[in-house]
Amino acid sequence: MRFVSFVHEERASWGRVEGDGIVDLGAQPGAPVDLKAAIAAGALATPGEGPVIPRADVRLLPVVPNPDKILCVGHNYESHRQETGRARVDHPSIFTRFADTLTGADDPIIRPRVSSDLDYEAELAIIIGRGGRHITQAEAMAHVAGFACFNDASVRDWQWHTRQFIPGKNFPGTAPFGPELVTPDEIADLSAVSVKSVLNGEVMQEATVDYMIFPIPEVIAYVSAFTELRPGDVIATGTPGGVGAKRTPPVWMKPGDRIDVVISGVGTLSSRIVEEA
Repeated sequence: MRFVSFVHEERASWGRVEGDGIVDLGAQPGAPVDLKAAIAAGALATPGEGPVIPRADVRLLPVVPNPDKILCVGHNYESHRQETGRARVDHPSIFTRFADTLTGADDPIIRPRVSSDLDYEAELAIIIGRGGRHITQAEAMAHVAGFACFNDASVRDWQWHTRQFIPGKNFPGTAPFGPELVTPDEIADLSAVSVKSVLNGEVMQEATVDYMIFPIPEVIAYVSAFTELRPGDVIATGTPGGVGAKRTPPVWMKPGDRIDVVISGVGTLSSRIVEEA
């Protein structure tokens, strides 16, 4: 199944995707107030019914608009590690994003007024369904509610000011997340899933999940050792090689550009770039 968060007639809700329509599950009496609450309540397994709204009549929000945590894995594809010149490491490199950086599939990426070094990073995001601490690798996938496309767009000069991630990763409106949460049963072979970015029609990045340095179960186990994972938490699992910063000359996204994150079996997340007002 596929689920979305959306706004319809100024009311925020969540629902199940059916063709060109969305079953408004948040409209049910006593329903969880949002998709994060639905995940926590285990409501995605038997979501029920509700009024159907045409997709064209809603504005999609980030899949989970209000996660407690957004954790991102740096340099998790060998091709990206090589292009950055990073040394091999024994553990995942983890940094955080704030929830106000998230945008929905119907919203643009905002290039901040203080920089023109805006880069793309196509990533597979996992959404935690069942929380916990000290989750084993063998149990890890049972804690996943679903998958979504994620663009970990980076303001590179701010990322590199003092060789730290957080400033360049936390400008508002720089992390498209969506369009849908896709439940694990929709993905026949996770290792074969392809992660691709397409800028103005040109493929810039492409790799399959099996080229991750730290596989998803290992990432979940590592993260849950130092923080409690909660339903609705998001883990962005890393980007393949081909980022704009490592091209000659560098390729930066600019107002008017279109960037697509295309993940096989999961969907396509398309965003236009606009300048900060």
